[in-house]
Amino acid sequence: MEFPLENKKLGENEGYDTIIKTDEFEEKRVGQQVDIPNPIVKIENLTLKYSGTPALIDINMEIPKNKATAFIGPSGCGKSTLIRCLNRLNELIDGVTIEGSIKISDMDIFDPKLDITELRKRVGMVFQKSNPFPKSIYDNVAYGPRIAGIKSHSVLDEIVERSLRSAALWDEVKERLNESAIGFSGGQQQRLCIARAIAVEPEALLMDEPCSALDPIATGKIEDLITELKQNYTIVIVTHNMQQASRVSDYTAFMYLGRLIEYDITEKIFLTPLKKQTEDYVSGKFG
Repeated sequence: MEFPLENKKLGENEGYDTIIKTDEFEEKRVGQQVDIPNPIVKIENLTLKYSGTPALIDINMEIPKNKATAFIGPSGCGKSTLIRCLNRLNELIDGVTIEGSIKISDMDIFDPKLDITELRKRVGMVFQKSNPFPKSIYDNVAYGPRIAGIKSHSVLDEIVERSLRSAALWDEVKERLNESAIGFSGGQQQRLCIARAIAVEPEALLMDEPCSALDPIATGKIEDLITELKQNYTIVIVTHNMQQASRVSDYTAFMYLGRLIEYDITEKIFLTPLKKQTEDYVSGKFG
């Protein structure tokens, strides 16, 4: 995987025929432009390399609690890499080195004493491709609570119903809880994965391109769901869809070549961006 660095002309396939100058990244207002109220995530000086090649470069940002934050930018800019840092999924890849710090609710996620399972319980993940277990609908949602030691049938019943209701799926499946989840449509499977993630009551829910494989109707349901879920959970979403980012997010971070270029209230990013790179991307001049 190649991540071009500054002072290098971008490939024609990226459609942005501009030299990126080092001094642009030295400007005072690069990165986070907004003071975040009630931040739940604090990222400081985060740099990540794959076998020595930078994928993230000196990321500094805060993510607010009970809001939706979108990461946007062209393919290969580091969006998914950054979101996977929040629950340490990148460490499953050989050759990864990470510098800097990430705190979630004042918990240092790189603390050697930290229980990774506990971290991933507190920071749930929904992937681009839905991945329901080859189990019943009920067992999919109950899986996490059972792993956490909950055995009471009545408690599990309550959790399953609450989670499916929260994922706007209960009315569609309440008579089919013992059926296999594999038979679901793509949109239903993705909502089931969301129900499975929130069954363990995470603090934050990460979504990596959750709608990219869905039709417009299913996408609309997921977007409506995000609006509902952020009342109780912190949502971080990676998306290539500018309209989606503008619809569902409160804050938007624009990334480019592994750097955080601009991060502000979504309306400002799309209507009055400070950086020309941001303006060119959200207006469709490249990407």
